[in-house]
Parts: sequence; C-alpha cells; structure tokens
Amino acid sequence: MNFKLIKKRFLLAVLLVNFLFSCKNEEPIDIETNDFFKSVDKVTEIMVHDIFSPPVASRVYVYPNIAAYEIIAQKEDYNSLAGQLTNLTAIPKIEQPNVHIEMAALMAHLELSKKLIFSEDKLMTYRDSLYSVWEDKNSTQFKATKSYATQVVSHIEEWMNQDHYAQTRTMPKYTVNTNDPSRWQPTPPAYMDAIEPNWNKIRPMVLDSASQFKPEKHPEFSLKKNTAFFKELTEVYTVSKEITKKGDNSEEIQIAQFWDCNPYVSVTRGHLMFASKKITPGAHWIGITKIACQKNTSNFDDTVATFTKTSIGIFDGFISCWDEKYRSNLIRPETLINEHIDEEWKPILQTPPFPEYTSGHSVVSGAASTILTSIFGDNFAFDDTSEIPYGLPVRSFPSFNKAADEAAMSRLYGGIHYMAAIVNGLSQGRNIGSLVVNNVQLKPTKE
Repeated sequence: MNFKLIKKRFLLAVLLVNFLFSCKNEEPIDIETNDFFKSVDKVTEIMVHDIFSPPVASRVYVYPNIAAYEIIAQKEDYNSLAGQLTNLTAIPKIEQPNVHIEMAALMAHLELSKKLIFSEDKLMTYRDSLYSVWEDKNSTQFKATKSYATQVVSHIEEWMNQDHYAQTRTMPKYTVNTNDPSRWQPTPPAYMDAIEPNWNKIRPMVLDSASQFKPEKHPEFSLKKNTAFFKELTEVYTVSKEITKKGDNSEEIQIAQFWDCNPYVSVTRGHLMFASKKITPGAHWIGITKIACQKNTSNFDDTVATFTKTSIGIFDGFISCWDEKYRSNLIRPETLINEHIDEEWKPILQTPPFPEYTSGHSVVSGAASTILTSIFGDNFAFDDTSEIPYGLPVRSFPSFNKAADEAAMSRLYGGIHYMAAIVNGLSQGRNIGSLVVNNVQLKPTKE
C-alpha cells in the first residue's frame, strides 16, 4: 500500500473541499431598497406592539435612520450630518477591505433599533434570519461589514445617550392643577396621566431650542359666550354634532378615523379595558415616506437619505410641540363640553392623554410634508395605504401639503382640538420643516 500516495490524495481532496467551500462562501450580497423598507416596517410593527408614545416613537425612528445614513454618506455623493446636527461628530471611516456599505447601513439600522425598543426578541429573530443568509453567501465580507457597523452603532449610541432622554425618565410626573379651569385634566375613558411632560428637555437635532418656533398664544380662556375661546369651543361641539348626524360613512368621520393614529385608545368591554394598538402620527408620515420613495423608485441610498431627513423633522416637531403643550397647558374640548354644554357628549375620536395646544398631528404633518415636498415636489400625488393594516381604506392626495391639511383638520372632525391648535400647529410644523430643509444638506453643492 502506497501511504504517500494516499496521503497526497487526501490532502488534495481537503484542498478541493476548501476551495469549493470558499467559492460558495464568496457570492455577491445584494442589498435592495426593499430591504430597508422591511427593516423600518419591522420596527414600526414592534413599536405598535410595545405601545410607544408619539414623542418616544419619533426617537426610535430618527437615530437608526441617522446611523444608516452616516454610513451611506461615506460615499462622495452625500454629506455627513456631522456638524449639521447638534453635537454629532463624524463616524469612524472605513479602513478595512470588503465592507459592504449598504449592508453596513442596514445592520446599523437594525442594531440601533434593537436598543430602542422593548421587544428585542422580535427584531432579533428578523435580524438573525438576514445575517444567516448574508454570512452563508460571503462570510468574509459579512464579518468585515458587521465589524464596521458595530463601530458606527457605538458612535451614534454614545451621541444618542447624551440627548437627556435618560434624565427625563427620572423627572417628576405632571401634576394636575384643579384650581385653574383652563388647565388640562385627564380625560375619559382611562383618565391616563399626561405623557412626556418633560419632552422639551430632549436635545433637538436642528432647532436651536425647544421654543425656537413658539406659536402665537391661543385665544384667552373664557367661558363667556361672545369670546373667541368660547366660540372655538362651541365650534368643536357643533361640528361634531353635525358630522354625527351624517352617519359613520360621512367624509368627515372617515378623515377623522384615518388620521386617528392614537396608540393609547382604550376599549371597554364589560368590566374589561384594553388598548387598541395603532401607529403614531410620526409613524403615519414614515409610512407616507415609504410610499413616496416606492413611487419615485428611489434607490437604496436616496431612500435612506429621505427617511433620515423626514424623521429629523418629525423628531424636532415633537420637541417643539410638546414644549408648547406643557407651557400653555390648555384644557381639552371634551372636558369643557361635558362640564358646561352637554354632559353626554363624546368626541368622535378618543382624546389622547396630554394638553391640547398645539395639535401634534398638525405640527408633525406640517414638518414632514414640507420636507417631503422639498424632495419630491409640490404636485406629487400618492395613494396613502398606511392605515390598511389597521382596517382603514386607502386615501388619495394630490400633494403632501394637502395630506397635511387634511391630517390637521381631522382633529377638529374628531372633536379633540380647537381650530387655533390646528392652524397655528400647521404653521409651527411648516416652520420646522423649512428649517430642516434649509439647514440639513444631504447632497454636496454643485459648483
């Protein structure tokens, strides 16, 4: 028996197996725009499950988007947001070979999102399914890309953790002032505590302060019949009664329900009360952002950039709005109508648990629509399918601004806001959107 020959053949067989395995393990990894959509959609799904408040949800969106964008901005076609957003410094540069930029961006989005939600296991299951496929295709590139994405996540996480969010978790809760009839009080059916009374302490992205676009004051509180405030109060009641007479299929009720976006809706059945889970106002506009990118057939990089810029406006919009809410601390229409006009009256929508002025939907819609208009144009018609998962039909709009106008008016139809909160909230949001458009430059200026 020729042992040398057997050994030689064995070594050749091992080399052949290793060669075949290495060839199998070096397939190209394709990352598509739809992969980013799926990642954002999964985060939204988990946020709905976890019941995040609208302001906190805006935070869950913005930081992972920024992490993904900063990796994309390693290309010459994009500007880094370092120096454009408050206190953000440049992420580590790519120094090792084989880093797949789009895959790194998606990894960073998933990994940072995981740190911001409660149900981490739901996102990890989705993430691991992707990682398994990528690593099987090209383990060398996968490992190099994951290593770089981890560096970026650490950098953005350190910046994120300095935004005062942790400190606001230990600040005092809102105290109800029962001696002042103009001040907010908890509303039925759950009579929840006011949410996020200290959100104006969160560090903005672009605003110079939470009060930069402080809106004009709402009409002075008064229950005298000929005053501006009382007229606004009775307008809410009258409009609601007129809409109710038309029935559940009326256009106004459909608009109110479409833009409800209240993650705190309490449903009572017998002696049981439970939450009916829905997306937040910011999540609705993130959904519209996806729809716009799909219609425009935006590539992966431009999609990440669009989501990032829009989410920055939404994030700063909530800081600005919540700053005013707890400054003016205005009572909701439901409380006053029940006490002074009709004790049996109920709004078409359930009143959310925080002060009235200004309207969060109006502010966020004004900001997001302004940013999206700057990217896609003023006459960008689209079909809004965002509410289909929640049992509501498609609504179509000729532009983002028209959608924002309808979103704002939905609050009057729903019986939860006075007109001043709607009009001034839209103006407040559009000012924020314009600030983001003018100060956040994603593309290098052409000479």
